[in-house]
Amino acid sequence: MSDVDPRPAEVECTGLDPDAVPAGPVEVLTSREVPLGGPRAMTVRRTLPQRARTMIGAWCFVDHYGPDDVSVTGGMDVAPHPHTGLQTVSWLFTGEIEHRDSLGKHAMVRPGEVNLMTGGRGICHSEVSTPATTVLHGVQLWVALPEEHRQAPRDFRHHVPEPVRRDGAELRVFLGSLAGEVSPVPTFTPLLGAEIILDPGTELALDVDPAFEHGVLVDTGAATLCGTDLDRAELGFAPAGRDRIEIVAGAEGARILLLGGEPFRERIIMWWNFVARTHEEVAEARAEWEAGSDRFGAVAGYTGEVDRLPAPVLPNARLAPRGNPEPGPQG
Repeated sequence: MSDVDPRPAEVECTGLDPDAVPAGPVEVLTSREVPLGGPRAMTVRRTLPQRARTMIGAWCFVDHYGPDDVSVTGGMDVAPHPHTGLQTVSWLFTGEIEHRDSLGKHAMVRPGEVNLMTGGRGICHSEVSTPATTVLHGVQLWVALPEEHRQAPRDFRHHVPEPVRRDGAELRVFLGSLAGEVSPVPTFTPLLGAEIILDPGTELALDVDPAFEHGVLVDTGAATLCGTDLDRAELGFAPAGRDRIEIVAGAEGARILLLGGEPFRERIIMWWNFVARTHEEVAEARAEWEAGSDRFGAVAGYTGEVDRLPAPVLPNARLAPRGNPEPGPQG
């Protein structure tokens, strides 16, 4: 998915040294609404990046959308657009999205199936909800690539995780490992991604890697994360240092997304659909996209109203850095 903000902020993000991070209290991150574009613009709820926190592990972008009646909004139709320095992770709850990219991949994104695309030095892709879709509901996630792999070649992976039952919950582990389940999808930094559906009142304790920081996004219902209440569309952040997290579902049950990863040690700059290290790199990537450079390739088979998304105008001046806050006292 593209960041369709017409004036995207240039955000400098920084991770924290995991050896210096105590197991502090859970933060509650609320979302902001962003129109996805088009005359009837479906709205997404963005919880990362934001001023309070820019990253959770290498996870640097979280858009949560739906349930969206496509007869009202027109659904999703994102023309070919570029990415650098990141991986995109698509996860749906309902609906179907057609993916095409400059690697030549043509695939469907369906509920319970993960699609991971590696942008590396440069890729472009389109995303369109299919005619059979009546309700569109899911998340779009980005993962920042570390320095040694950010020029990686284009890649695309598809995986269907098996659902497993644990203590009143159904888990689908699409990245990393959890509760004895391991995803075969490769990543460039240690990561965790899982959908968890909890029965009403379920109390779920999960053993986790204490080197990871974790985020819990509530899709439906309400839940508590390590004693902190979370409502729908809120993202709870638990700093590194815990070897177990506790999630309790509300009276109506809950569906959540659990994300985790080792704190990202590098400083990155995110602007529009690019993850880079300097302003100059962002400007170069933008110029090459606008010039139709071979760096990003081309998408075959897309038939929308425009051939490709134009890049927004760069800001006149470099914006102030916005990194993650320093860790507070242990909670």
